[in-house]
Amino acid sequence: MAERLVAGPGEADAADAAAAPLRDGRRIVVKVGSSLVTNEGRGLDERAISLWGRQIAELRGLGKEVVMVSSGAVAEGMKRLGWAKRPKAMHELQAAAAVGQMGLAQVYETCFRAHGLGTAQVLLTHDDLADRKRYLNARSTLLALLELGVVPIINENDTVVTDEIKFGDNDTLGALVANLIDADALVILTDQSGLFTADPRRDPQARLLERVVAGDPALEAIAGGAGSSIGRGGMITKVLAAKRAASSGAHTIVASGREADVLVRLARGEAIGTRFIAQTPRMAARKQWLADHLQLRGAVRLDAGAARALVAGGRSLLPIGVTDVSGEFERGEAVAIRDPEGREIARGLINYSSSETRLIMRRPSSEIEAILGFIEEPELVHRDNLVLR
Repeated sequence: MAERLVAGPGEADAADAAAAPLRDGRRIVVKVGSSLVTNEGRGLDERAISLWGRQIAELRGLGKEVVMVSSGAVAEGMKRLGWAKRPKAMHELQAAAAVGQMGLAQVYETCFRAHGLGTAQVLLTHDDLADRKRYLNARSTLLALLELGVVPIINENDTVVTDEIKFGDNDTLGALVANLIDADALVILTDQSGLFTADPRRDPQARLLERVVAGDPALEAIAGGAGSSIGRGGMITKVLAAKRAASSGAHTIVASGREADVLVRLARGEAIGTRFIAQTPRMAARKQWLADHLQLRGAVRLDAGAARALVAGGRSLLPIGVTDVSGEFERGEAVAIRDPEGREIARGLINYSSSETRLIMRRPSSEIEAILGFIEEPELVHRDNLVLR
């Protein structure tokens, strides 16, 4: 069932690519759970965090970009407030997060700096990724941090979330971040060795599933119930996160965070934990999402040279190639991109509003700041946010 052989040419290619996602991938999201970060609720585990810092420094030396999604703020806040049991009231969870986030950020900064890594704290809510403008802003910030050599430490903004907007667990957040930054792989480090055929804490005959197909319905049936009293996830949230990550083409690995040098060994190609194979290549998945799931808010028309650069050259769209703007749209919304005859040749997420685009069209990117007083991006539509029709 869960270990069914991968069938068909596309699935075979995906299986080959998933043989060693960290070795072959360049951009990695690493999510660590509360029980690991806080040593089962006893307080922030500086030794463990330092070890992850050392391993990420090694991954950076291999040319990889790493983003961390870290739980632990609520658990650390619980310890500082003297609470033995995780509260259920939202205002108490928010208070615990506010207290714990201070220590969490400080420890990551100190431990990672010891290994030559700069860090940045990024707090997100579901609204930040559901809103097109905020989605692009978050994406631009994270990609800029990676370009600067900084390791973003991402957590859900538990201090302000409500029942309507919370992610529900940081496994889901890790998958959404993988989609946000076009990650090649998501690594979920937990207190279990991976996905088993049954709960290994209750069934000694439970067997580790080393390679499965992300999204296989059988996985949800065997994933079981909740996690520890410290965190709010369980294996089921990891299975669902792998399914979500696969929709954007990212493979997922669920492995024990207590395995020695687990990230470095994965980067060397060692098989550890459970690999969830994504069926669709990363860029193909993103292009399909752009093509099928966005409501167009307007259009831009190009000159012949810009149209040719997009279609034949695989280039980003620059404002100098735009000759006309129709409709009203905001930054981050989807627009149609038309050739000189008005035929739609592409669509994508635009970096400037319709009023701003009208001001900068036919002008080189070097003049954007002088015209608008600011610059979001040098491109009007980046090629990663653009799909040809």
